[in-house]
Amino acid sequence: MNDVPRSTIVPEGPKELVDGSTAGILKFLAPSQTEWREIRPNTSSISNEEERKKIEDKAKKSKEVLDEMLLSSLQMPNLVVLAGSGTSLGEVGGPSMRDLWKYAIEDETGTPSANAKKIMEKVKFDMEREGNNIEALLSQCEAYLQIDEDSNVSDFVERCKEFTLKKCSEFLKDKSTGAWLDEKLKAHCTFLHRLSRRRVRDPRLKVFTTNYDLCFERAAGLQSLIITDGFSYTKPRIFDPRYFGYDFVRRPQATVEHGDYLEGVFHLLKLHGSVNWARTNDGRIEEKDGPTPAEACLIYPAKGKYQQSYIQPHLELISQYLASLREPNTCFIVVGFGFNDDHLSEPILAAVTTNPRLRLIVADFMAEDSIKSEVNNYWRELCSLANNGEDIWFINASFKDFAYLIPDLRTLTPAQQLEKAIRNVRGSQ
Repeated sequence: MNDVPRSTIVPEGPKELVDGSTAGILKFLAPSQTEWREIRPNTSSISNEEERKKIEDKAKKSKEVLDEMLLSSLQMPNLVVLAGSGTSLGEVGGPSMRDLWKYAIEDETGTPSANAKKIMEKVKFDMEREGNNIEALLSQCEAYLQIDEDSNVSDFVERCKEFTLKKCSEFLKDKSTGAWLDEKLKAHCTFLHRLSRRRVRDPRLKVFTTNYDLCFERAAGLQSLIITDGFSYTKPRIFDPRYFGYDFVRRPQATVEHGDYLEGVFHLLKLHGSVNWARTNDGRIEEKDGPTPAEACLIYPAKGKYQQSYIQPHLELISQYLASLREPNTCFIVVGFGFNDDHLSEPILAAVTTNPRLRLIVADFMAEDSIKSEVNNYWRELCSLANNGEDIWFINASFKDFAYLIPDLRTLTPAQQLEKAIRNVRGSQ
């Protein structure tokens, strides 16, 4: 597959927008359709009032279609999210892959440092072909170390990992005071708030993410949501997959035999690890503030991510990811993910063709551009399947815009919810 590596841990930063780019323009592409439908058109330059009203009415109808789809999706029994690098992009301020290259490779002149040039020459890294791609460089270094245990190369790799860990940890806190910058997490708060307000009798919302950062954890804490992340609830917090099978109930009186499931509980599964996970000498995975690069339990950016995904705890997490895609009556939301990790993209493609009761929603800032691009085949293959009638919806929106598009289930009265349910039943007949 002709695939260019892309960030799977942190946002990759703004791309160079080509002429005709539709990045950030709110629109969607429905199954079996070839025309993208705008839901917030810019009509300020249209002087003809009749023409402007026609465009606005069309956008209003399109918005109603999208609202209906999202509402019915949230009420499907299984709701699963794959959150990629784009969810930490923009206002959140997470470092991009370009930023990691800058911090780890370049000097004050904006070019690779003397030491970095020596390492590139030693491992035969072709910068003209690969560009400023830290993932490709680290992959080349790791391949070199398989043949020659060179201390200079290994030290260089460790420094790059140290920069990665540091930059993915510090952007959510004020540099001078260390206080959390919670205002950056408004989109995350809205996203979790609306998705977690499902019926408690349904399976819990599952959020898989490739990001190292603590955006989802912090956003959940700000709203008193409860996370099941595979770690124990006492300190030291130790990873044990049995915790994914636990749930929370409310028992108002000690004499009550049965309790009610608690609202606001969801599963968070960090496929590539976290900035606060550490591997101890005896092999345990513990939650720890500020782990060193050597003890941090992360899958660092390199082409060997596929192999590293099959050691614990990543093996358990990827197993749950695969199982979620096989569940019937599932809405699978992919947001801010570029489909550049084969070990995560291939299962999605397979699920679309083998799970007849799967709905796939792909939301990305450059969704339309990515489909048209020659860089990645997964976008085009998924679009082709959607054109042929598979239940795949593409939404051209940033993570923030998508979060606010998600309907709030509790804003509907019981009568409205019943009306929606009857409509959905009639529509499926």
